[in-house]
Amino acid sequence: MKPKIRTTVLVGLSIGLISGFSTVSANTNVAGANNGQNWPIHGYDHNGSRFSPLSQITTENVGNLKLEWSYQLGSTRGVESTPIVIDGIMYVTAPWSIVHAVDASTGEKLWVYDPQVPRDFGEKGCCDVVNRGVAVQDGLVYVASFDGRLIALNADDGSEVWVVDTIVDRTRPYTITAAPKVFNDKVIIGNGGAEYGVRGYITAYDAKTGEEAWRWYTVPGNPDEPFENEAMEMAAETWDPSGKYWEAGGGGTVWHSMVFDPELDLMYIGTGNGSPWSLHHRSPAGGDNLFLGSVVALRPDTGEYVWHYQQTPGDNWDYTSTQDIILVDLPYQGEQRKVLIHAPKNGFFYVVDRVTGQYLSAENFVDVNWASGYDENGRPIINPEALSKDEPFDAIPGPYGAHNWQAMSYSPETRLAYIPAQHIPASMQKIPDWSYGDTTPGTPQAGTGWNTGMYVNPVPPTAMPFGRLLAWDPIKQEEAWRFEHVSPWNGGTLATAGNLVFQGTADARFMAFNAATGEHLWQSSVGTGIIASPVTYEVDGRQFVSIAVGWGGVYGLIQRGSERVIPGTVYTYSLEGKAEYPEYSEYQRTSLVSGVEYDAGKAEEGLGIYVTNCAFCHGVPGVDRGGVLPNLGYSDASTIENLELFVLQGALAHQGMPNFGERLKQDDVEKIRAFIMSTADAIRPTE
Repeated sequence: MKPKIRTTVLVGLSIGLISGFSTVSANTNVAGANNGQNWPIHGYDHNGSRFSPLSQITTENVGNLKLEWSYQLGSTRGVESTPIVIDGIMYVTAPWSIVHAVDASTGEKLWVYDPQVPRDFGEKGCCDVVNRGVAVQDGLVYVASFDGRLIALNADDGSEVWVVDTIVDRTRPYTITAAPKVFNDKVIIGNGGAEYGVRGYITAYDAKTGEEAWRWYTVPGNPDEPFENEAMEMAAETWDPSGKYWEAGGGGTVWHSMVFDPELDLMYIGTGNGSPWSLHHRSPAGGDNLFLGSVVALRPDTGEYVWHYQQTPGDNWDYTSTQDIILVDLPYQGEQRKVLIHAPKNGFFYVVDRVTGQYLSAENFVDVNWASGYDENGRPIINPEALSKDEPFDAIPGPYGAHNWQAMSYSPETRLAYIPAQHIPASMQKIPDWSYGDTTPGTPQAGTGWNTGMYVNPVPPTAMPFGRLLAWDPIKQEEAWRFEHVSPWNGGTLATAGNLVFQGTADARFMAFNAATGEHLWQSSVGTGIIASPVTYEVDGRQFVSIAVGWGGVYGLIQRGSERVIPGTVYTYSLEGKAEYPEYSEYQRTSLVSGVEYDAGKAEEGLGIYVTNCAFCHGVPGVDRGGVLPNLGYSDASTIENLELFVLQGALAHQGMPNFGERLKQDDVEKIRAFIMSTADAIRPTE
């Protein structure tokens, strides 16, 4: 007899989760970007445009692109790196913050640096053990490790020059996944961890010595202690201290976008979500909660606050503003303006004066339901249901975002921005009696440190998932064209003077489009889903296009868009390429686990334990498909029979699987086993 399973919880989880080196100065790096020979910094230029002036490859000949070389990164987790290419040398990172230096014309390995990140740090990251790349200046390669170190390497051989610890409080679950940036000889890095309970900040270090230059916090700390500066004193006025927000850190982590305007001597950062997610727990009386969900302008030499624009006041939906910021000059109401354009998680496309921070316009680039628009003062008109204290809300976009970290690009020739837009359904509801550190069974992923203060998918969301490449006109604030993909969670974009846009997809295709019309012109199968962003560069008069491939990230942990897999790999294409593609293999087995004895009476309790410790990594057993990490409903029977080896004894700790030996007991494992098996039996087809 099959046990009774809480079907609405299972379906809700399922829908939501499916759903020879030449040293180069900083100035030379950016100047070199003007002719496109190098890809010198993360966004190509300080503006973050990801637009290359190279035009050897065009709409007329892109169909002739062939593989020039491939290079295996030796990884099995998500690859989010933007390769940096300077004077024919490529620097690309793999999971666990491992740096590879490669000959950019041949793919020959030059050196590899492994920072030896402790594998038990894996559970401290919400979104896979990823790294988005390096910065390079004056013969040094800078990488930030997942466990919070900032490291300067000798570009010739990968040896360490200096190492600093960027984490202010090692009792907190801080991580780093971002690529460092170098502005005015300062190496600048932020951190992650808002889902777990941290206070956001960014830090600047002297590029030559690693000495700390300044640190700027994004949210206020304990109001009983002195504020670090006037900006924090101002911010504290927008938080309710009765919620003791500092216990969960407050959030606001700067885990991705940073750009720089040298003429204005301003750097711009995007700040993250609240910690916890729930506004009602974090700040019960409400308030804007500065500087969550904001773009902030700072002086790169001192960290001095200049201005801010908050896009999501009182964030209640995990709406980070850490997505790519791009600096452009645009006509606005008959006047040429220095602006920044931004398409963050919340689904609105913003145009903001980058000199003053003045709001100019915002229009939704996907369907949204948390707000109906923005008023003339740049404040969202929030749907009251989106702030419900007791009812679930089918958030559109959901916490995965209408646009996540995958890069947006902008072409000055078409005057269009190219956005990897998406929706992954999720409903959200405040947990009634929640406190920081609560690990009550059923509290989402709290067993590994998550502190959202919210249930995720307490009822099935109703919206449909999608993924698309969207061309957006920031002047007209309207869509120019779109291309629908088969799945959400597609890669970042690259625009070129060849009138091309390149993007990788979740279903393992690397594609090229006409930048003006959206016509699909070319594609290459790469063996696994792509989440990273392409680059293009020139060596000896030949243009190359490269993409680092490796499925993963927070969505890719439990879902996938293709049936084949390959280790993390860099693919590089040219018009004369003749290389052979590496071999692919199939994903995990697809038959439901069977033949394991279990106590059906323990399945209901097992559901709560599973949601608290396993669901965000392994999905719903037998319902989700499995991604980088296996779906346990499709495991071998021997794995489920010996579940305690993995859960309590750390058999896979060397791969980043948490050891729950001090958190769970044998009886808990029995309950998890019962839940896995009963779910598999409940959905198993009957003859």
